[in-house]
Amino acid sequence: MLNKTRVSVLGILLLTLAAGVPQAEARDYITVVGSSTVYPFATVVAEQFGKTTKFKTPKIEATGSGGGLKLFCSGVGVEFPDMTNASRRIKKSEVEQCDKNGVKDIIEIKIGYDGIVLANSKKVEHLHFTRKEIFLALAKEVPDPKGGTSLIPNPYRKWSEINPELPGTKIEVLGPPPTSGTRDAFMELVMETGAEGFDWIKALAKSDKQQFKEIAHTMREDGLFVEAGENDNLIVQKLAVNPDAVGIFGFSFLDQNTDKMQGAFVDGVEPTFEAIAEGQYPVSRPLYMYVKKAHAGVIPGIKEFLNEFTSEKAWGEDGYLADKGMIPMPDEERAAFREDVQKLKTLTLK
Repeated sequence: MLNKTRVSVLGILLLTLAAGVPQAEARDYITVVGSSTVYPFATVVAEQFGKTTKFKTPKIEATGSGGGLKLFCSGVGVEFPDMTNASRRIKKSEVEQCDKNGVKDIIEIKIGYDGIVLANSKKVEHLHFTRKEIFLALAKEVPDPKGGTSLIPNPYRKWSEINPELPGTKIEVLGPPPTSGTRDAFMELVMETGAEGFDWIKALAKSDKQQFKEIAHTMREDGLFVEAGENDNLIVQKLAVNPDAVGIFGFSFLDQNTDKMQGAFVDGVEPTFEAIAEGQYPVSRPLYMYVKKAHAGVIPGIKEFLNEFTSEKAWGEDGYLADKGMIPMPDEERAAFREDVQKLKTLTLK
């Protein structure tokens, strides 16, 4: 009986030949797609890996979490990515799609934590928001200011119309598209909590989850919220030339641009490395990497790349990823995921 590794090797070779690619041209480098938030972390690990080992530098591409998982789940073989990064956990529906396309054994690695920030230019005042105010600024429909339990198209054009203590500038927010894990996490951590600031909407979370999500997860489409694509660096650049605008992106991009950007206080807490690490900042989420077990041992360097990523010099408290703005997991959590990597333990969703 063939063991699983030999079956995996045979499967990839067959897929390669079926695609008309000569065996000699089989890919000899790792391909990684996925989250734009995880992209800078994966890139620095890839560069370090390429410099210090005999393997080629992995190719990293920012496609967004949703887009990356779609590519990852498309199949097994050299024409498909070996790994994908995500700023949210893989969904059950995505695991089912993977399975349907022959991607049976998936290794899940939590790599650290990140905060989602609302940032603006240092040329203007520091912003202070509650999540309820953010919901009122960005939702497509909001509760009628006159009272009652009805929704109206979002009437707010300036921040000061929501709260007189906020700036009298036009609401202009640049944020991620629906394919982004940052968008998914923002909806859950900010928009849902903000919507629950209204008792009657909060009650819907239990009585009618579908209606609750339609209220909390639908962004305004009148031009005041702008989907700026998967390139968070582009949002940073736009904020630099438009001081009145606010951007939504991962903490690491703020951390790398503190000379010109500042993070808004959310519910009284400023997004700092320490506040996120200690669990005080309310808008933080885990970051993940997913790996095809079938490709390990077939595409050169996968196991070694995972060893580099999960080494203390990389993801530890004083590691080079922390220098880039990633928040390390606690010691016990790092040890547990490191052990899973060593065993190539596969994911089981409950």
